[in-house]
Amino acid sequence: MSVEVLAPAKVTLSLRITGVRSDGFHLIDAEMVTVDLFDRLEIRECEPGRPAELVVHGPEGRRVTDPNDLVLRALAMFDRSAHVTLDKRIPSGAGLGGGSADAAAILRWIGRAEPAALDSGTAAQLGADVPFCVVGGRARVTGIGESVAPLPHVPADLTLCTPPMHCSTPVVYAAWDDLGGPVGDNGNDLEPAALVAYPELARFRDRLGDETGLRPRLAGSGSTWFVEGRHPGPERVVVSTQPADGD
Repeated sequence: MSVEVLAPAKVTLSLRITGVRSDGFHLIDAEMVTVDLFDRLEIRECEPGRPAELVVHGPEGRRVTDPNDLVLRALAMFDRSAHVTLDKRIPSGAGLGGGSADAAAILRWIGRAEPAALDSGTAAQLGADVPFCVVGGRARVTGIGESVAPLPHVPADLTLCTPPMHCSTPVVYAAWDDLGGPVGDNGNDLEPAALVAYPELARFRDRLGDETGLRPRLAGSGSTWFVEGRHPGPERVVVSTQPADGD
């Protein structure tokens, strides 16, 4: 019997870098929200001893560069075997937490029988965005992403513009270090670093700003730009914030 699990995208509304640990990991203070852009995972548990399998399709499936990463790692962490069919609709490398959302969906599925799967420390072993994606809703995220403090849900619409390009989070953080740790003047300290690492981002920012009359903000390490409100149009997606399960 298979189970369908939704994996919602997240948007980082603001991000400040508050320090760098001795191991090189950056400390953040961010506000993140879940939005109604979803990947869908069909999970069918396999007999013990069979290797886990992942099949990726959907409109954004072609952009998945390493389909054997977080989903299979999440299963392996709890020694679970399953056949997972991933309908990929969240762009990869877009700052929307797609891979983290998929891993979090696996942890929620496992957590129905093994609550330890939902522990923030366990989730953080898979990636900095996974703990928030497990919790969902709206939250203040600190530390290296492992500390998630839920905030009240605020209904809002956002318009996203995702360029057809992949922004590497490690590359953007390295650029931030090389620039001497700039403070972003638009609520995201990674924005100036991303523009240095990927100058072509500016063209998409300017187009979205010109067409909406608003100043776009970069989502996390990019590549997605967003503005508040509903501004439908070519190469744009309008999403709404979502409460956490149970809110």
